[in-house]
Amino acid sequence: MAVPIAENVYWVGAVDWDVRHFHGYSYHTHRGTSYNAYLIVDERIALVDTVMRGFEEEMLRRIAEVVDPARIDYVVANHGEPDHSGAIPAVMALAPQATLVHSKRAAESLGKYLPDGWKRQIVGTGDTLPLGRKTLAFLEAPMLHWPDSMFTYIPEDRLLLPNDAFGQHLASAERFADEVDPAVLWDEARKYFANILTPFSKLILRKIEEVQQMGLEIATIAPSHGVIWRENPVQIVEQYVRWARGEARARALVVYETMWGSTAEMAHAVAEGIASAGVEVRVLPVPQTDHTTVVGELLDAKGIVLGSPTHNRRMLLNIAALVEDLVGLRPVDKIGAAFGSHGWSGGAVPLLEKGLKEAGIEVVQEGLALAWRPTPQERTQAVAWGWTFGERVMEALK
Repeated sequence: MAVPIAENVYWVGAVDWDVRHFHGYSYHTHRGTSYNAYLIVDERIALVDTVMRGFEEEMLRRIAEVVDPARIDYVVANHGEPDHSGAIPAVMALAPQATLVHSKRAAESLGKYLPDGWKRQIVGTGDTLPLGRKTLAFLEAPMLHWPDSMFTYIPEDRLLLPNDAFGQHLASAERFADEVDPAVLWDEARKYFANILTPFSKLILRKIEEVQQMGLEIATIAPSHGVIWRENPVQIVEQYVRWARGEARARALVVYETMWGSTAEMAHAVAEGIASAGVEVRVLPVPQTDHTTVVGELLDAKGIVLGSPTHNRRMLLNIAALVEDLVGLRPVDKIGAAFGSHGWSGGAVPLLEKGLKEAGIEVVQEGLALAWRPTPQERTQAVAWGWTFGERVMEALK
């Protein structure tokens, strides 16, 4: 059913309980997701964002609970990605008189996804659209996370509709953040930021500062995925600032792939050493642990240690794919190191170190490479190596 979130403003989106991968297979959505659309009923009627193609009927049923969809005057596309714009043709077919409102940059992206022939209105920062008693105000937010992205703000309700900012991939029968398990909420919010918005951390800080300077009062933040922040919405904004700055605690990840168990033995010894230095440690084997989870865990950690055996003079494929993800995401203000086992020749450890550096992660100690299976003495060496990394984590936090 349609859910009121302010006077004459309704959530009319769709819940996708089944999806387990997003952005191809790069994002694992273990708890599904939602596609949030918002209906504003006034002298003129506006729909802000739509849903993914295939969920049109669910959205249109919710709209029809409030008003005849044929009466919609404006369809606002905050962002052109198909999970938000996919149902625009279905809405425009029912309301052909409606005007499609979007940013200048969205003319390019939407032009590739949607047919021509509709009335369009291009808006930018500072532009407003009066609906009657309510007003839609627009704020461009390029690269959060597409060049065409913008926010819509309803000053009368102090309601911010920021599209892909402040969301989570979370399917839920509840619509508000204060109604769901906080552990689940923050786990998904953290993974969402880490895997989608990390590359734009500097832009996020500037955009939040811009919003603060504009003096926008915000009582509710209604993103395009997940649940809505209505109680103390500033909490997610403050968390975004911390994440974008790279603030972390005394925590390190040991992430590894193993072939015959030797690198796994090293990983466990390294973790033991890190913990003995007073640093919280998480041991994450891949591919048993998906990249989405690893990247999410890294957001609050100061350090990451990567391990792989050498195979064909290279690292193994799953850890290599994780490294490629890290290079693209460029985590903020992290330190790292590499270890691994090898047979007659090495190669994985230098490649892991190279990948860490390309990801902007500072390599703070020489890699540890051991031949074949670690001896008891070499295991002790790996523990000591881990302790040294733990010390580096503590020093980096001072």
